Amino acid sequence: MAKRSAPEINAGSMADIAFLLLIFFLVTTTIDKDKGLVRQLPPPLDEEIIPPIIKQKNLFVVLVNGNNELLVEDERMELRDLRQAAIDFLDNGGIPAGQEGHCEFCQGARSPSSSDNPDKAIISMSSDRKTNYTTYVAVQNELGAAYNFLRDRESQRLYGWKYTEVKAAIDAGNYDGNVEKTEEKLKEIRTLIPFKLSEAEPKSN
Repeated sequence: MAKRSAPEINAGSMADIAFLLLIFFLVTTTIDKDKGLVRQLPPPLDEEIIPPIIKQKNLFVVLVNGNNELLVEDERMELRDLRQAAIDFLDNGGIPAGQEGHCEFCQGARSPSSSDNPDKAIISMSSDRKTNYTTYVAVQNELGAAYNFLRDRESQRLYGWKYTEVKAAIDAGNYDGNVEKTEEKLKEIRTLIPFKLSEAEPKSN
C-alpha cells in the first residue's frame, strides 16, 4: 500500500500574528508613572559648624500623624486650609518698619508673635511612619504652593510676570526672551522668598 502523507499545518503567518499581538499589547498597555517630589538636597554639613538657633516665632510646625490628620501649630487643621495658613506665616513681616530685617513687600498681619520675614521663616514638617504617601505628597504640594504664590506675587509686582510661568517656560526650553537676564531675576525672587522646608527637628529658643 502507498504511504499516506501527513497533513502539514501552514505556519507561515504565525510570525505576522505574533507581531500584530505585540503591537496590540504595546498600544493598549498603560505604564504607571513614578510619583515623587523634586527636591535639591543641601551640601554635606560640616561637623564643626553649629546649626544656628532659630526663634520659635519663625518656625511653622506641621505634623501629620498615622491617621493622616494635620496638626499645625498645635491645632488641628484641614488640608484645604494649610496653604493659606502657610502664606499668612511666611508673609507676616513681624519686624517693624525702620528696624533691621523689616520686610517691605510683606502684606501680612505684621504680628510680632509670628515670622519676621520670609528669609527667616522656616516650615518644619514631620510625619508618622504610618502616614499615607498620598497625604504626605499632598501636604508637601500645599506647602510648596504657598511659596509659589508669594513668588508669583512678588515677580508680578517687580517684573510684570509670574515666577512659576516663566520658570516653567525656561525649563521647557520655549521661553521667548533673554534667558540669562531672566534667570537672574528668578534668582532674585528666590533670594527674597527662599524655600525653607525642613523635615528635621531644628533647635528653637
